[in-house]
Amino acid sequence: MERLCITHPESRSRPGPPPRLWDHNITFLTDSPDLTQCFQKTILSWIPSIYLLLIFPLYFLYLRQNSRGYIRVTRLNRVKTVLGVVLWIVCWLDLFYSLHQMVNQKGWMAADFISPVLLGISMLVATLLIQCERLRGVQSSAVLFFFWLLSLLCAVVPFRSKILAALREHQVSDVFRFTTFYIYFALVLVQFCLCCLREPPPYFTSVLEDVNPSPEINAGFLSRLTFWWFTGMAIQGYKRPLVEKDLWALNNDDRSDIIVPKLLKEWEKEKMKAQRKQEVFINQCSPMINNVNCENHEAEVLFPKQVPQKKPSFLVALCKTFAPYFLMGSALKLCQDLLSFVNPQLLNMLISFIKDSNSRLWWGYMISILMFLSAALQTLLLHQHFHYCFVTGMRLRTAIIGAIYRKSLIITNSAKRSSTVGEIVNLMSVDAQRFMDLTGFLNMLWSAPLQICLALYFLWQYLGPSVLAGVAVMILLIPFNAMIAMKSRSFQVEQMKYKDSRIKMMNEILNGIKVLKLYAWEESFAQKVLAIRSQELNILKKAACLNALSTFTWTTAPFIVAMTTFAVYVHVDENNVLDAQRAFVSLSLFNILRFPLNMLPQVISSVVQATVSLTRLQNFLSHDELDSTSVERQKTATGHAITVLNGTFSWGKMDPVVLERINLIIPQGSLVAVVGHVGCGKSSLISALLGEMEKMEGKVAIQGSVAYVPQQAWIRNTTLKDNIIFGESISEQRYLQVLLGCALVPDLSMLPGGDQTEIGEKGINLSGGQKQRVSLARAVYSDMDIYLLDDPLSAVDAHVAKHIFDNVIGPEGSLKGKTRVLVTHGISFLPQVDQIVVLVNGKVTELGSYQELQEQNGAFAEFLRTYALWDEVEEDEPTVPDGEEEFLAEDSMSNHIDLSDHEPSATEARLQFIRQLSVLSSDGEASTRKSTRKRLSQKKKESEPPPTKGASPQTLIQAETSETGRVKLVVFWQYLKAVGPCTSVLICLLYCCQNAASIGANFWLSEWTNDAVSNQTQHTMSLRVGVYAALGLIQGVLVMISSLTLMLGGLGAARQLHARLLDNKLHTPQAFYDTTPIGRIINRFGKDINVIDEVIPLTFQMFLATFFISLSTMIVIMVSTPWFILVILPLALLYVLVQRFYVATSRQLKRLESVSRSPIYSQFSETLTGASVIRAYGRENSFIVLNDIKVDANQKTYYPGIVSNRWLGIRIEFIGNCIVLFAALFAVIGRAHLNAGIVGLSVSYALQVTMSLNWMVRMTSDLESNIVAVERVKEYSESPTEAPWVIEQNRPAQSWPETGNVRFNDYSVRYREGLDLVLKDLDLSVTGGEKVGIVGRTGAGKSSMTLCLFRIIEAAKGGITIDGVNIADIGLHDLRSKLTIIPQDPVLFSGSLRMNLDPFDRYSDDEVWSSLELSHLKQFVQGLPTGLEHECSEGGENLSVGQRQLVCLARALLRKTRILVLDEATAAVDLETDDLIQSTIRTEFDNCTVLTIAHRLNTIMDYNRVLVLDNGRVAEFDSPTQLIAQKGIFYSMAKDAGLT
Repeated sequence: MERLCITHPESRSRPGPPPRLWDHNITFLTDSPDLTQCFQKTILSWIPSIYLLLIFPLYFLYLRQNSRGYIRVTRLNRVKTVLGVVLWIVCWLDLFYSLHQMVNQKGWMAADFISPVLLGISMLVATLLIQCERLRGVQSSAVLFFFWLLSLLCAVVPFRSKILAALREHQVSDVFRFTTFYIYFALVLVQFCLCCLREPPPYFTSVLEDVNPSPEINAGFLSRLTFWWFTGMAIQGYKRPLVEKDLWALNNDDRSDIIVPKLLKEWEKEKMKAQRKQEVFINQCSPMINNVNCENHEAEVLFPKQVPQKKPSFLVALCKTFAPYFLMGSALKLCQDLLSFVNPQLLNMLISFIKDSNSRLWWGYMISILMFLSAALQTLLLHQHFHYCFVTGMRLRTAIIGAIYRKSLIITNSAKRSSTVGEIVNLMSVDAQRFMDLTGFLNMLWSAPLQICLALYFLWQYLGPSVLAGVAVMILLIPFNAMIAMKSRSFQVEQMKYKDSRIKMMNEILNGIKVLKLYAWEESFAQKVLAIRSQELNILKKAACLNALSTFTWTTAPFIVAMTTFAVYVHVDENNVLDAQRAFVSLSLFNILRFPLNMLPQVISSVVQATVSLTRLQNFLSHDELDSTSVERQKTATGHAITVLNGTFSWGKMDPVVLERINLIIPQGSLVAVVGHVGCGKSSLISALLGEMEKMEGKVAIQGSVAYVPQQAWIRNTTLKDNIIFGESISEQRYLQVLLGCALVPDLSMLPGGDQTEIGEKGINLSGGQKQRVSLARAVYSDMDIYLLDDPLSAVDAHVAKHIFDNVIGPEGSLKGKTRVLVTHGISFLPQVDQIVVLVNGKVTELGSYQELQEQNGAFAEFLRTYALWDEVEEDEPTVPDGEEEFLAEDSMSNHIDLSDHEPSATEARLQFIRQLSVLSSDGEASTRKSTRKRLSQKKKESEPPPTKGASPQTLIQAETSETGRVKLVVFWQYLKAVGPCTSVLICLLYCCQNAASIGANFWLSEWTNDAVSNQTQHTMSLRVGVYAALGLIQGVLVMISSLTLMLGGLGAARQLHARLLDNKLHTPQAFYDTTPIGRIINRFGKDINVIDEVIPLTFQMFLATFFISLSTMIVIMVSTPWFILVILPLALLYVLVQRFYVATSRQLKRLESVSRSPIYSQFSETLTGASVIRAYGRENSFIVLNDIKVDANQKTYYPGIVSNRWLGIRIEFIGNCIVLFAALFAVIGRAHLNAGIVGLSVSYALQVTMSLNWMVRMTSDLESNIVAVERVKEYSESPTEAPWVIEQNRPAQSWPETGNVRFNDYSVRYREGLDLVLKDLDLSVTGGEKVGIVGRTGAGKSSMTLCLFRIIEAAKGGITIDGVNIADIGLHDLRSKLTIIPQDPVLFSGSLRMNLDPFDRYSDDEVWSSLELSHLKQFVQGLPTGLEHECSEGGENLSVGQRQLVCLARALLRKTRILVLDEATAAVDLETDDLIQSTIRTEFDNCTVLTIAHRLNTIMDYNRVLVLDNGRVAEFDSPTQLIAQKGIFYSMAKDAGLT
């Protein structure tokens, strides 16, 4: 290299020494350091060129592969290009000048030719790259940024050298090169500044236009490097609380529709690979099977069972999808790890500088600046690494949730039974979250061992073989940490099991909360939840002890390693002196060692948890899927819409057969009725046709599209109109006709927002019949070829059923010409159907038309003769003016729409509706005919048209709100109160003591190192080692005690907060559940309680630890170098400012994230419930899109949270790096009166403060963000409650009510404050033992009356007395436990059948069997393998709806109270069973007061009296015969039902 710098004139004019590349005398041993001319002209000038020429080929290929469109030629681009060309010219001018020198035989050297050529080529390449980047849409270039930076830095040294040389020689020796260099320097400086600016966005970009695009897309390189682009949001969040519209759109690569398909593609590959391996294995084994003798036939049968199942690896699929992006972060982590060992070496140099009074001052300043630059570069690399990792985690979560959602739409029913809603929600929330949390620190698996090895290597350099003592301690700790990790895994698995059980139980409780209230069962179920919770907390308590133990080892491990090493070092050889250099450089290395030693067990623990989650996810995603080929969709035999040949079906491969040898051919356009007893397989047949069941054998073929109406209507939490349209394109005419046909017009007039009224979760604000008619309307509107109708008429009144059959389903209905399969119990419709299928115990026993079955004179004909009279509907003209039919829409217990005194009449609403229809169907000519109802009992106003079009939506479910601004101190106080004020103070004191011990130990070490100076080492060695060890161990013990105290205090708080939340939710009025989605409440019991259980105590622990470490660092530095006080104030001000900006923004982002999380779970729960409907209509894709939108909305709030942490980290660590700089600078300035021990202590503390400061702000924010969970739980723990369950001083007698007299005294009620009365001035009495039927049109107040009786809603005026006791004066449980109701919607809970009948175990087995016998279930239960202990699945789904209704009857028979309320309790059972139930009620409740909300009037014709309600008032109240004789409202109803 030096030969390149030799001057080559023809005749050497100036003899002298040859030029040197490196000269210590010039560079170090001087007060004015410089580099040699040779070094400057060669290596220094070549560095930027070598960098660019090496990276250019790779970067050019990258640009060829990636394009974001092109950027127009801007002024900035022109200037950069022109400057590049000018720089190229300047380099070539230098070259030509060198040629001129050589030609003229003046002094020249080879370097004068090589350097300009290299630089010239570099400038040309840089100019070409400027244009290439413009054409590929690169707005800001990292490659060119580093090139210009290197060029500038390498030019700084010659810049100074040339000026110094000119000043020294008082002249410029080479004017031309002097001039060209400074032109070059100026141009490079300008290019560097221009490179920091960004170009405008490219044209024809593939990035989707969004209302609020992320500034990251167009951010420059420096902005991305420092996350400056986020500053706008930080300022906005500081000025005012952020709201959803402030959030930026997700980047394309982070969106669900991009990420999820990538993962699913890889997962499918894995499944195919596993399948191929399985096939290969079986093929290899098949010769063995073939060689088996005939005698050993058993072996042949059993062998396949021994074949190990090759499972696909979900982990491999995840790695293939996300590893490339993640590995970029890993590369940055490697660089940061290597850089972290630079500062200990610089500290070594600084202590040497302090000790050597002859060292140059500039060298001290240089070390200080290098320490700052090294730390700053580490900061940038670390946070870029974290950004890559956390974005990978976010994408992982998105992909996992998407995969689970898509899988849940296609899993079989047997698989669904093994994974309940609660468990699947846990997969989406907890398990997906675990993966996301793990990715942030996953690199520690290789990084920690690397850092440990490097630290040990450098320690060996300072302490020699003594470091092996420390290694021995670390090796001894490995099995201990492994044991802790294994134990934590087992605790984790156990805790997840209890958590799943608790969430599952809560899900059921919330789904069946009305039933719990009506039966007064809250206490029993609360005990079940608290029992599970207690087991869960016991596991957490064990985990807390384990955590305290591991915290002790993490804290003391680096100290024990250091102490052991130092002790061995000084004892092994009396010449070994522990001076400041060895001690504090070693200590800084031990501090580096502390992080990997601490993190490795945590990461291993996280990996263990993620392994558990991975297994759960893999098992769920490997579940059997519905076989899409089980139902053939190809064209079948001509004219046959549905063909089933020898079909045998079950609900799962291992389950018993439900339908056996079904043979069924249904011609195109025919109407087929399916009839049979409860549990005979009618609904199963419909499911089989939909492909929902496991086809064991046979063939099923369907020709055409399918619409499906399930037995239990599935209603979405959206507007009524959206429920009917169901994603189809809107056709107003068809929509209005559907509403008319499905008898929904009167309901529209009563709903507050018409068809824009929001329907609550599970249709909570609709009655049973309304839900069923909406479900039917959805099917009719869809205009499919085949309609599978699973008993849609059971929940509606007889005349409404007749209207729907005549106008929609029947031969003349709107579906004529379509193929219809109708499951029904209504005998009156059977004569009009083309074919009747009779099912008995899963087999088709009879098949034919109505006439054919009668002529066969089989069992069905006998059944018809017995029950036809009860169900006949006469074909008389209804008694309504103008030939318009009047409707009596039904009500139910859950109908909360009786909102107004002055509702328009049903007929008028219908007429208005017909007018709207005529506008659409008769060229705009509207009918002007008006009609009024000829009712004497009330006056009617002229009604407004039902708001079916353009009405403003009425929101029932309010959007979940989030608190704004700072978390109120009362929330912290409530949590600390739950922990215990004394415990809180004790924890703080313990942390103070442990940090005092830590400072003491380090000051003691500082003094120890000074012993070396005064030659007192050997005399005091034992004392020094002993005190140092004692202080360290005291610190460790205090850490363990404080950690354990804090964790146990946190668990105590968690127990209290959960108990309060549960207690409040069970005491909350029903109205709350009608307007609050279950997902929102589950979120409190799931995610929020999990945060209180596990996250908040750990966050408090980290906050206190980092706060006291930061405080002790400041104290140590200020004591060591008092000048530091001068900079502490501005740095503290900057720190507080950044902290305020960050915490305000981060806190609100966390709140928004919490709020946007609930809809994912609500939507998921809703989808699982209606999966069969979604599949039947082929709407899977639209629901997947909807889920993706909700997940993206959640991630849109999470992503700024990630970036805010990076934004904070870089700024806070910059402050920390400034502390390092100033600690070093003040040590350099004051070296005259500072000893090496104090400087070593001060700077080594400063080096570790960066992490503490960062974590302290993070923990402050995390604490505020996570304490939001307490805030949310507190909000739901303090919601208004209903009346007390028991009022001790006013308890009724045990035998109350003895007679069952019920009296309404001038009674009025409204649902909520501000709403109209729904019952007005009711004044009536029912004597004990009377049977009273309650009838009336929708909105009349039938449900309200029964709700009042149970005090689900409270009186606005007047009161109700039962046997002379005012029900308002006694506790709710005392009241509700003495009444019995059989609701319309039967609700069962997962657990044994016995538990469902008697959750308090109050009755003997004989009494339970007796109730089952009377409810006609005994034979069925006896046939079950486990009898009364038969496990009911979630919601009782393994029983038919009819069987569930019979279980509800058995409950009533068990309780046998004096007052029984029936709400169309037999809607879902066949007529024969209905007859048996009615006779049971008549005999078993003979001396009881029975109040029946009647839908089938025939069931109440033999009652003592009938109460007719109209508009919330008593219209008629007398015996059925008297009312018919009066020819009033009841007479017209009976006539419509064919009973007169």
